[in-house]
Amino acid sequence: MYSYIRGVIVDMARDHIVVDNQGIGYLLYVSNPYQFTKGKETLVYVYQQVKEDGILLYGFLTKEEKELFLKLILVKGIGCKTAIGILATGDVNAIIQAIESKNITYLKKIPGIGPKAAQQIVLDLQGKFNAVATDMVLTSVEYDEAIEVLIALGYKRQDVERAMNSLSHEQLDTNGYVKKALSLLVKL
Repeated sequence: MYSYIRGVIVDMARDHIVVDNQGIGYLLYVSNPYQFTKGKETLVYVYQQVKEDGILLYGFLTKEEKELFLKLILVKGIGCKTAIGILATGDVNAIIQAIESKNITYLKKIPGIGPKAAQQIVLDLQGKFNAVATDMVLTSVEYDEAIEVLIALGYKRQDVERAMNSLSHEQLDTNGYVKKALSLLVKL
């Protein structure tokens, strides 16, 4: 079992990155490839899934993202691909906050998550997160406005949210968010 891989990001696509570590390229499925920088050495936390038809690796930029993923795959009906999809749609803190506050509506907005799955996630995971993780910083009005601007420019909501998630910890005005997100959106 791998805990992490340190290497240079040599390739990126919509759902994965390739990390070169000592001449071996590891394909890691990730929630948001925009949070990685091509050509930069990066430490990527890893989960290894062994299946009948092969071994898949899932990558995470932070320990918190990996820990949430590991909790999600314990929920009945949630597999690795669904869990990575959940992480792709929102900030880790926002997802934890939705679970802790029983916000079924937020969870149902995630592609592939219906009412039953959303209720199961809340039922299985509520109260399983430490207080620090649930102390969420609410996104700013400028952040939300930037999302709407990018969608109005014709970008898909899912792509916009992936790009914006990597900027969620920055304090910028609407223009700043839009400019940085546009630079991320053109990478793919």
